[in-house]
Amino acid sequence: MRIEQLEYVSAVVRLGSFRRAAEEIHVSQPALSESVRALERELGVDILERGRHGARISKAGRDLLPHVLTVLESVERLRGAADDQHRSARVLRVGTVTAATVPLVAPVIRRFRAAHPATQVEVFAVEHAEVQRSLLEGSSDLGLVNYLKGDDMHAELDSTPLLSGRPVVCMRQDSELAGRAAVPVRELGEAPLIVMRSGYVMHRFVRRLLQDQMPGSSYSADGAEMGKLMVAEGLGVTVLPDFSVIGDPLETCGVITWRPIAGDATTVQLVMQRLRSGWPPAAANDLHRMFVQRAREYRAARAASQAAG
Repeated sequence: MRIEQLEYVSAVVRLGSFRRAAEEIHVSQPALSESVRALERELGVDILERGRHGARISKAGRDLLPHVLTVLESVERLRGAADDQHRSARVLRVGTVTAATVPLVAPVIRRFRAAHPATQVEVFAVEHAEVQRSLLEGSSDLGLVNYLKGDDMHAELDSTPLLSGRPVVCMRQDSELAGRAAVPVRELGEAPLIVMRSGYVMHRFVRRLLQDQMPGSSYSADGAEMGKLMVAEGLGVTVLPDFSVIGDPLETCGVITWRPIAGDATTVQLVMQRLRSGWPPAAANDLHRMFVQRAREYRAARAASQAAG
């Protein structure tokens, strides 16, 4: 039994003629007729009654027709699902808090584009909760978020740790704080401070670090990249995970630098998340794999650099 045989039967019943069914399906009438005959022999039932004025369904065929239509509807749904997956594989959406654009996101997108030139990757930057909301709603495929040590992972999302670091103070090279080996919390609280907008993990960390005593001279930034640009423009200092600063073009060309926070041992973890349920497109799985691979490479290179230093 083949799917096209069921489609032929359905067409003949709907049009009342082998000729009209053959014309609609674009097969020869003899081939269509013989295919339906083969199905009837296989089932041991005459599904159609043939006459000089056309064809109509038999009594036995009427009993079988609902099953034929159910199979065809299921096949159509399967084809539609496959088509949806194919289209979704052409555009992958990745939400990120922009904490690791330079060491992770940019290299992975470059690598993925080389392997999947026909697939578009849309990266959008929002805060932590919005990244997770887009995953739960199905409007994005992967998400990059930060967690502080001790935070609970989202129960409905699969979480893959990628990078781990510590919060550091990001500043211009000519800042007075750049002369410190580590920045005391008191001096951080006295400096013009660029704080991540509410909803970012670094916002929560800074408020906790300063015991909610935010300095009078402070700014709000929507993500790490904007925060680094504001630092480069001399508006103040900001607090970011070290993997967001080390290797950034602004850092490598000497515009910004960083120092650890004195007495602080907090750990920040960058995590890749996706829905636990469902069947993601193959391209999304490949992109996920590339993120994991690039994170492994970055950790190894950083460990080698620290050992050499």
